[in-house]
Amino acid sequence: MKRLFAGATDTGCVRSANQDAYYIDPEGRFFVVADGMGGHAGGEVASQIAVEVIRDCLQALWDVETEPQKLMQDAIDKANQAIINDQAANPVRSDMGTTVVILIFRDQQPWYCHIGDSRLYRLHGAKLDQISEDHTWIARAIQTGVVNHDEAKTHPWRHMLLQCLGREDLKSITAREVDWQQGDRFLICSDGLTEELTDDRIAHQLKSIRNCQQAAQSLIESAKLRGGRDNITVVIVSNELNQSN
Repeated sequence: MKRLFAGATDTGCVRSANQDAYYIDPEGRFFVVADGMGGHAGGEVASQIAVEVIRDCLQALWDVETEPQKLMQDAIDKANQAIINDQAANPVRSDMGTTVVILIFRDQQPWYCHIGDSRLYRLHGAKLDQISEDHTWIARAIQTGVVNHDEAKTHPWRHMLLQCLGREDLKSITAREVDWQQGDRFLICSDGLTEELTDDRIAHQLKSIRNCQQAAQSLIESAKLRGGRDNITVVIVSNELNQSN
């Protein structure tokens, strides 16, 4: 079954530069989204380093008999070290870092890993499930009952990351398989999308707009209409037949 896919990114309505980056393998083998932080220059550099190093590593090791967990861990380790090396060489960027989501297909089976609060969703029918769990203080606080979901929406610490690329103490990733069936869609996105649109709104547009590129652009435009306070990146991967990409 042929995977159909598309992606788009936008600076949004407030920021002066785009600190997001993404990569789509032309053969549909893997997909990467990163959301940088650490000031104008730092965030752009961190996300770009991450995407380029992960891309190069996955391409170089793809045909090697390697478990998905190790393949993605090697890519993450190399990207993390590359960012740390750049920090050391350019002290003005010493605090830069980036989130990342990687989605790969090994023998048609999707696997993913992530660091930070960029997300992987799966649309099944009309139901949208968040597959990744945010590595944030607010997500941990919700899990432990410190705050509830309504309080979390406006909490001043809701963007505080517990993990990101560009840190010596980065924890090992956990790579997981994801079930998907014909008609399902994956959405990978930066928090510039999810800060503006509810899951219900995202699900409605993913379901109603079947063309991947049009759906990606529509989600971005909807986020901008609701404020577009951050950069917005969307990658959609569709498990469908007889659809024009």
